[in-house]
Amino acid sequence: MRSKFRAPARALFTTIMTVSISAASGIAHADGSVNIYSYREPKLIEPLLKAFTEKTGIATNVVFAPSGLVERLTAEGKNSPADVLLTNESGLLTQAVAAGVTAPVESSALSSAIPAEFRDPNGHWYGLTRRARIVYASKDRVKQSKISYEELADPKWKGKICIRSGQHTYNVALVASMIANLGEEKAEAWLTGVRDNLARKPAGGDREQVRDVQAGLCDLAIGNTYYMAAMQKNPEQKAWADAVTILFPNSDDRGTHVNITGIAQAANAPNKANAVALMEFMASNQAQQLYAEANGEYPVVAGVELSPTVKSWGELKADTLPLSKISELRKKASEMVDRVRFDQGPNS
Repeated sequence: MRSKFRAPARALFTTIMTVSISAASGIAHADGSVNIYSYREPKLIEPLLKAFTEKTGIATNVVFAPSGLVERLTAEGKNSPADVLLTNESGLLTQAVAAGVTAPVESSALSSAIPAEFRDPNGHWYGLTRRARIVYASKDRVKQSKISYEELADPKWKGKICIRSGQHTYNVALVASMIANLGEEKAEAWLTGVRDNLARKPAGGDREQVRDVQAGLCDLAIGNTYYMAAMQKNPEQKAWADAVTILFPNSDDRGTHVNITGIAQAANAPNKANAVALMEFMASNQAQQLYAEANGEYPVVAGVELSPTVKSWGELKADTLPLSKISELRKKASEMVDRVRFDQGPNS
């Protein structure tokens, strides 16, 4: 099906991927389409969108880019063809709200299905799946089965921790959660202690941290849970995954820090009813299971069955700190990362 994006905006899409996903032949598309700006790769959401079209008759058009979609929405303004923004991290949702490119959605289907801690208090965005920020521990060199984030600052781990940049949005969110739970002074002392325990300067992505555990450069790596599923599916990376076990920090007290993927209605959506229909479908049990299984993540809706892969990692007790609170502390967290010279590595 051809994209129905408005002509003035088409010239802006020369550097990104546009994909149309429609149902099998024979489905009438009397209800039109919904235009999606997605930070998630099309292959990760295609089964979900196909199911949506089969259920509703609404075709989907996807514009994918790994970065810059919030800025694109801002530049397009009222001429934007986007109906919804689909993100792979809560920071992008709060950035979009701050930029004024989202619109609040009032929906009993969404508010009843999605817990309050995983949605914007004013209805600007809704979480779709969860991922936990966990510790990947060497099977050979780490014998303990439990850990806390606080323990990562213990000198016993000196030279044994690997992590990506402290300014990466995943780690900024983690630091913000520590500020919320410990207070700013204690959180800064903690972050300084973690910095001094690093095996090297932060570099690479989450998977590279696990690679370095397997190589013996460090004993612990900080990463998101879904990377375990990704590594297990990759023949070149399966040995990395096999070398570590997952530890859920703070499982004995407040629970493990979690982040979300999410969705928001665009401020100037030309197909508002279809946008809401897609958002509500995303909160259905069918969609929750499809989406979580495709990405190795946790559903946000209670009672939806975990995939066998995710279930095999053990029980997740999630910190119930609202993501809206974490969003409020992101600026402080980012400033703290710079203040302690975290990305300069140990002894900086």
